Amino acid sequence: MSPESPESPEAAAAAYIRFFETLSPETLAGLDALCTADVRFRDPFNDVRGVDAFRGILGRMFRELREPRFTVLDHAVSGRVCYLRWDFAFRRGAGRGAPRGAPLRIEGMSEVHFDADGKVAAHLDHWDAGQVYELVPLAGALVRFVRRRLAGP
Repeated sequence: MSPESPESPEAAAAAYIRFFETLSPETLAGLDALCTADVRFRDPFNDVRGVDAFRGILGRMFRELREPRFTVLDHAVSGRVCYLRWDFAFRRGAGRGAPRGAPLRIEGMSEVHFDADGKVAAHLDHWDAGQVYELVPLAGALVRFVRRRLAGP
């Protein structure tokens, strides 16, 4: 491991969790120290490679949403992989169809893979995109209808 790398996957996970829980437009540059240059980021809407592309997605989040905040509720480390259970709270930006200032939440999990130097090589998010579609007036009605139809008795 390089001198600036965390000593263990547990330490690397702790540093990454701290980064996400204190994420702000001003801290986005810190992604370079935590991730490999060709890091892969995937969520239900994106699948990109490279730290610049990953930072771009996070930057867009700050431009489009108000007060975005990740809270890691639990985590587990297995070998060089960390599993994070998180809550993402935010308020919608102006002109987005929801009552201005209405607080919203998305719950999800992330699978974070570390390389041998303790840097993030992949961040794979797993969450129900229907949580977002439900916020869009017409699509939301359709998603809620499908959920009711698929729900058990």
